[in-house]
Amino acid sequence: IVMLTNQPKSSKHPNIEDIPHDLSQFREEDINFFESRKNPSGVFQLFEIVLPTLVTELYKVPVVKDLYERRKEFDVIVIDQLFNEIAYPFLHEIPFITLSTSGMEPRQSSVLGNVLNPAYVPNFLEDYPRPMSLWHRLYNTFVHIGFSLYWRKWSVVPLIQKEISAQFPELPLLLDLERNVSLSLLNSHFSISTPLPLLPSQVEVGAMHCRPAKPLPQELESWIAGAGSGVIYFSLGSIARSTSMPVQYRDLFIQAFRRLPQRVIWKYEEELEDVPDNVMISKWLPQQDILAHNNVKVFITHGGLLSMQEAIYHAMPLLALPLYGDQPKNSMFIKNSGLGDFLIWEELTVDMIVDALTKILNDPKYKENVLRMSEPLRDQPVPPTELAVFWTEYVIRHRGAPHLRSPAAQLSWVEFLMLDVIFLFHLAMIVLLFILRRIVRIITTKIFGRDDRMKKKND
Repeated sequence: IVMLTNQPKSSKHPNIEDIPHDLSQFREEDINFFESRKNPSGVFQLFEIVLPTLVTELYKVPVVKDLYERRKEFDVIVIDQLFNEIAYPFLHEIPFITLSTSGMEPRQSSVLGNVLNPAYVPNFLEDYPRPMSLWHRLYNTFVHIGFSLYWRKWSVVPLIQKEISAQFPELPLLLDLERNVSLSLLNSHFSISTPLPLLPSQVEVGAMHCRPAKPLPQELESWIAGAGSGVIYFSLGSIARSTSMPVQYRDLFIQAFRRLPQRVIWKYEEELEDVPDNVMISKWLPQQDILAHNNVKVFITHGGLLSMQEAIYHAMPLLALPLYGDQPKNSMFIKNSGLGDFLIWEELTVDMIVDALTKILNDPKYKENVLRMSEPLRDQPVPPTELAVFWTEYVIRHRGAPHLRSPAAQLSWVEFLMLDVIFLFHLAMIVLLFILRRIVRIITTKIFGRDDRMKKKND
């Protein structure tokens, strides 16, 4: 396995070769997501600037250029499908699989030929109460269509296409290359998301990274086990760094934790002053092993999909504080499913934090609900990791497995929605009504016209 990435080498497995391209224009850890909350659309505007520039430089990097030139040596290529059109040149004339890390994504699903119905399928960024109201269905439809057009037709992809065409004039269009996808591995599972119809080329492998707990380091185990009132675990994930948290928010949490009888484990990347005695600070923590511990009671999270899946897998109630992307959607799911609650950063107070945690800690329904959802997530005939391995090798064995592809993927929107058939049907109805009207008029004239003539003759 050869991995091209923008991260430093991390794998020590002898069968995996990490190749970092060392371009730093768009590393998520360099973005302050707290600042981006002031202008949520600014993140997408950043894509318009950074991605075309990244394309210009990416294929000039020697290791990338070498990989591109020998791409046909590989049996299959796997790419992250979200916002990753810059990698599409690698896919030319090669079987490839997309990995949907965000779960089911309507844009990519439609590429495979499975166009999802916005009447009940939420968009990438938001979720709504079920059944959706008229307004929610209208707005959801607008987002489904509008974001796809914005990204693929109006803004980002055309800019990337211009740069790609300048470097690889012989390549087909990026969106044509995309249609040849063999398989999509979805980071979702019907037990923890909206149940949806899937094609054979769409395989759910959600929570494939989740695993049974391992023993904790002795010091950490003693600290957690010795907490008489239990432990609260606080982490904003691996991308949004806690050190980028504005001081006013950080101080709110310090004050809130000081008022709690529980101990708190806080993933924080630097030293922190004035920390209460009941708070442990650490730059890195074995998250799944902590979540699985019986004495850990609540997980304060940013609402990332992987963290949410780990919490459900290990049956841990959540308090979410979403920052960006799909995190607000995941946080709404947490609340609507009774797995916990969520708070909004701009509205935070010490009392809100303490009250939310106290409610989740003292009300057994949250633990019961997350246990109820954890059971079907774990109850699978094949572990999702083995499922991902099988289907990846299946695509290799069958040289791209073209038999998995839906014929719908080759249809235009006019053909898929049968707009041409509907148009012809309406045209035929209009013609038929016109002919019937003429026939009725002729018959009426023959009958009533004759009566009128006879009446005049008798007069």
